[in-house]
Amino acid sequence: SINGLVFGTVYNITYQYDGNLKAEIDAELKKFDGSLSPFNDTSVITRVNRNEEIVTDTFFQTCFNRSMEISAETRGAFDITVAPLANAWGFGFKKGAFPDSIMIDSLLQITGYQKVKLENGKVIKEDPRVMLSCSAVAKGYSVDVVARYLDSKGIKNYMVDIGGELVVKGVNPKEEAWRIGINKPVDDSLSLNQEIQTTLKLTNVGIATSGNYRNFYYKDGKKYAHTIDPRTGYPVQHNILSATVVADDCMTADALATAFMVMGLDEAEAFTKSHPNIGAYFIYSDEKGEVKSYFTKNMKQYLDK
Repeated sequence: SINGLVFGTVYNITYQYDGNLKAEIDAELKKFDGSLSPFNDTSVITRVNRNEEIVTDTFFQTCFNRSMEISAETRGAFDITVAPLANAWGFGFKKGAFPDSIMIDSLLQITGYQKVKLENGKVIKEDPRVMLSCSAVAKGYSVDVVARYLDSKGIKNYMVDIGGELVVKGVNPKEEAWRIGINKPVDDSLSLNQEIQTTLKLTNVGIATSGNYRNFYYKDGKKYAHTIDPRTGYPVQHNILSATVVADDCMTADALATAFMVMGLDEAEAFTKSHPNIGAYFIYSDEKGEVKSYFTKNMKQYLDK
């Protein structure tokens, strides 16, 4: 087992192999950070946002292309052009004051995944003010990148966990399926309360959770969640507290978990019904404010009896 810090969070990686791969994994994550981190002043995505003439690297291109597919599939509930809106609401990498409706309307003019495309490795924007943020997908993608590296070493049994997004393969050290807990959604900004809502047993999948219960703020007595609906420009006011998604890879799971938080329960449920290969577990509050859970048919197989 190895662990370390990356992207402002912690990684824990367990794998069956006769050597220590920490240095190689750290090097891979450093390359990744140099492509997709908005906090890195020289990263590819930062330079794209500054409108520099740049041919992007494969990390960026893979992330961009998959993000566009998921944006189309989710009808814009997931959208990597949401950065200016997230910043305006004070949840992004630039802190903003509370925006008014005029400001939101003007920002919506430069939001929308259709307003940006990739041609010959170069990002073409409809408007130079369009900004990209892969924060809802990059962490999941970085998990896949490490998992692929372990695959390339012929490693059959591993768990890669970066900030709670995971890929599990093969069996755990007890030679059983990997067991992953889903946290109870408790208002707990320091993540001290790690009560488990339910446990999943799984292997050979990516898994990601998106939740609003840790990242929000109050203004004038109203609670604003950190998930912004890219279609309206406003923070979502839905009843989903957390969405956990199981998919073939972690990038997809990560993006869909975010999309489901934007959609709300009804739209998310409808999406999972038309995509039966996706497993989802939603924790939500009902009309009375009581915490309830809903999981898709495909998720049942993973629930630890």
